[in-house]
Amino acid sequence: MSGGPGRLPTGGSIDRDRPLWFLFDGKRYQGFAGDTLASALLANGVRIVGRSFKWHRPRGILASGCEEPNAIVDIGQADRPTPNLKATQIELFDGLRARSVNCWPSARFDVFGLLDLLSRFTPAGFYYKTFMWPRWHWFEPAIRRAAGLGRAPRLADPDRYDERHEHCDVLVIGAGPAGLAAALAAMRAGARVLLAEERATLGGALCWEEQHIDDRAALDWVRDAAAELRSSPSARVLTGTTAFGAYDHQLIALRESRPRGSPASARERLWHIRARAVILATGAIERPLVFPGNDLPGVMLCSAALSYVVQYAVRPGERAVLVTCCDSAYLAAEALRARGITIAAIIDQRSDPGPVAAAAQACNIPILSGHAVASVYGSRSIRAVECRPLAPGARSFAAGAPRRFRCDLLCVSGGWTPTAHLFSQSRGRLRYAPELAAWVPEQSSAPAGLRCAGAVSGSLSLDECLSDGFAAGRAAAQASGATGRSGAIPRAPAQPVRVSAFWSSPPRGRKRAWVDLQNDVTRADLQLAVRENLRSIEHIKRYTTAGMAVDQGKTSNMNALGLIADLTERSVAELGTTTFRPPYDPVTLGALAGRRLGAFYHPLRRTPVDRWHAEHGAVLQDFGGWLRPAWYARESRSREECIRLEKRAARTRVSLFDGSPLGKIEVRGPDAAVFLNRMYYNEMRSLAPGRVRYGVMLSEHGIVIDDGVCMRLGEEHFLVSTTSGAAGRIFATFEDWLQCEWPDLEVLVTNVTPAWGNIAVAGPQARELIQRLGTDIDLAGQAFAHLSVRTGTLCAVPVRIARVGFTGELSFEINIAAGFTAALWEELMRQGHGLDVAPIGVDALQELRTEKGFLHVGTDTDGCTLPADIGMGAVLSRKTDDFVGRRSLERTDARRTDRLHFVGLASEDPRLVLPIGAHVLANASSPTESHGYVTSSCHSEALGRSVALGLVSGGRSRLGQSVAIFSQGEIYPARIVAPAAYDPEGARAHA
Repeated sequence: MSGGPGRLPTGGSIDRDRPLWFLFDGKRYQGFAGDTLASALLANGVRIVGRSFKWHRPRGILASGCEEPNAIVDIGQADRPTPNLKATQIELFDGLRARSVNCWPSARFDVFGLLDLLSRFTPAGFYYKTFMWPRWHWFEPAIRRAAGLGRAPRLADPDRYDERHEHCDVLVIGAGPAGLAAALAAMRAGARVLLAEERATLGGALCWEEQHIDDRAALDWVRDAAAELRSSPSARVLTGTTAFGAYDHQLIALRESRPRGSPASARERLWHIRARAVILATGAIERPLVFPGNDLPGVMLCSAALSYVVQYAVRPGERAVLVTCCDSAYLAAEALRARGITIAAIIDQRSDPGPVAAAAQACNIPILSGHAVASVYGSRSIRAVECRPLAPGARSFAAGAPRRFRCDLLCVSGGWTPTAHLFSQSRGRLRYAPELAAWVPEQSSAPAGLRCAGAVSGSLSLDECLSDGFAAGRAAAQASGATGRSGAIPRAPAQPVRVSAFWSSPPRGRKRAWVDLQNDVTRADLQLAVRENLRSIEHIKRYTTAGMAVDQGKTSNMNALGLIADLTERSVAELGTTTFRPPYDPVTLGALAGRRLGAFYHPLRRTPVDRWHAEHGAVLQDFGGWLRPAWYARESRSREECIRLEKRAARTRVSLFDGSPLGKIEVRGPDAAVFLNRMYYNEMRSLAPGRVRYGVMLSEHGIVIDDGVCMRLGEEHFLVSTTSGAAGRIFATFEDWLQCEWPDLEVLVTNVTPAWGNIAVAGPQARELIQRLGTDIDLAGQAFAHLSVRTGTLCAVPVRIARVGFTGELSFEINIAAGFTAALWEELMRQGHGLDVAPIGVDALQELRTEKGFLHVGTDTDGCTLPADIGMGAVLSRKTDDFVGRRSLERTDARRTDRLHFVGLASEDPRLVLPIGAHVLANASSPTESHGYVTSSCHSEALGRSVALGLVSGGRSRLGQSVAIFSQGEIYPARIVAPAAYDPEGARAHA
């Protein structure tokens, strides 16, 4: 089996004994195991593999790795595709179905290709001006439908995704010559090494560059190095693994992809790697050249052509012309010629190619030095290329007859751009290296433990890559504490690579030259941006969208920088670079989500009494990440009736509320009181043992972030109660301040929320119900006052009981070990049968606290609420110690009298329940001037009228003032009142 008309009869690292069949745009083709989809398409003579984003121009394969901007495909079934994958990164498997994106009906014939005829009317930034009149929103739906490339799947993803955390001494990213040398040196020295390579095979460019290491074929050295690493117990090798992000504290994120069709349990795995030392051996990406018609199918990077012809035994063309300003193109010319491809000419923009041209001259290959491409001929693929001599300075063509060469393959090489993305993400600085015409990492700016080696650091020759990598691996191992010997440095013949800065052929008329192939950004677009007076590279990037495509500018950014520097008469160093942001290469949402899907996407925690709730009609809902009873359904009664009965039980008899989700954080140590005094807005050092105090916590900006009670159980022992959804967040905040700001404090903080259940017994008969169970705690009012906490036993089980509550009635909160909570709940229900005890849900509790005027953080506050806004401003003048957020409370803005205050709102119609979210107006005749809004509202059976709470501008100074409540076009008259509508003196809670 030949595997296609472009397949060479011998060679390559493919397995010709394993033919594979696949579909592309509905047509059946054959490839071999070891192929990528890109190499298989080229082998089958497929030239057009995609369409450009804006003008739908035909595009062919340009590169062979993640830098590919053109060959973007969807794979899988039509209703369950995996969108926007690069054909160069897809390992071929039997039965693969692929379809080109951004075209209809196919890439070969795309109806939308007619848009190219309108290109004169859609230059860069046209949408910023064209669609502003008469209204942007008229055009927005159509523009959003046109945006994007692939099709999002409609069915659930059947694949599994894993996540893993790993630690190592040395992480090596990239398994080219520098990466392999670094991993070998570190491993031999005794360090624990993890080597990550984004391609399926190790060796990087050695897989297609026919070179020698230690007097033998480079591929033999690669095989031996790989075998040594894989057999070592202190090394792990990950192939098909891309390092896509570098984050704080030496955290590197990797995405490992398994070949599709393989029996692997998880198709992708997300790795979180923390290493003592990180070596970036990420190599460099070859740059294309900018000239008219450089986007036609058949234009390919020299390194890509070399890769396809050597590694995959694919002939990407029959007759090639090479265009370059870099020595490495001559290596590609030699390999292509050796495999039967005719080299029509080498066009070198340099006036003196140097000694690298000797081999080509010996083979009678025409070398046109000091020339550049002036025109490319062809419509759907390249047919010929015309070049002209360059004038001194290379800003225009010199006089002279053009030379025209017939070809179906145009290989280009504009030099090499170091892959410094991860280095920049780690806050390292880049410097412009004129000798390479590229930005390279400035090692002195690298964070501790991060090293660059090989081409990423500007070392382009093989011998330099090997020595750089070996030295970096040895140094990283020593820094991590390894003391072994790394052995001898691998050596290769010294072959310097010279590069000349050449960004673009001189412009000729209206012919378009592409800078960003995927986003259809031309040289003229950059010129327009400069004419529009844009000077910052970040502004020009966004105006033209250069470098904003799927490839994130890997093949376009450097050319764009060089052109803009010339257009603005600045040097590239003065212009600077755009910002490198993660991910380096697109990451699937499945990999980021892992197994957090369905019920695991937002797993709800369940209280110890969950089964009882479900068996007794509780309507369970998500409250702060906990599955809790909203209300208890009763036969033939509506929700409102059920909630009313629950409230009645709490006000007139006795109720039970499952408060187990309330945050419970133990704070212990000699400095516990000092620490909590700094974390709370309220004074906590004066809190006596056995007493409880309500308090609020602030952010550094003085904003109320949580409230609750703090119990002092002993001189050095406190229990902090938080709202249900804030337990983890407040615990993390405590740890952050202790570890980063006050490490000298002797304090231990422990989140014990899951260890303790909480049952709130509230109502006039609450004391009697608890006494029926038998307890050694004196519950009498004189012995157990409101806001006190006692420890003892209940039903012979150790408990902690606090006299606090959220209902405004006599309340006891019982904290008991989680394992006993359900049994205690059931015993309370049995003993309370004669007292008409009733369980209540969150909805009833919220209405009870609204009647009482109790604040609920997050409902009655917003992201700007300060303590003074909720009536706690006097605390600031009494508390002399510093605390989190204090400085922010001294700002002028915090002292404004027109801030939103927490107040009550009473409707003039007592039967009307004011709509939550309705705006408060000072004057019904001007509904556009809002003075606040309603935050909580309900009907109170105990009061016989509706009650409401809200945030109103200057509300506390306007008590008694009439206002209008505006909602959905309706106006409701109301008054501003004090928040507490029910039992404002608090006599019932102190009974």
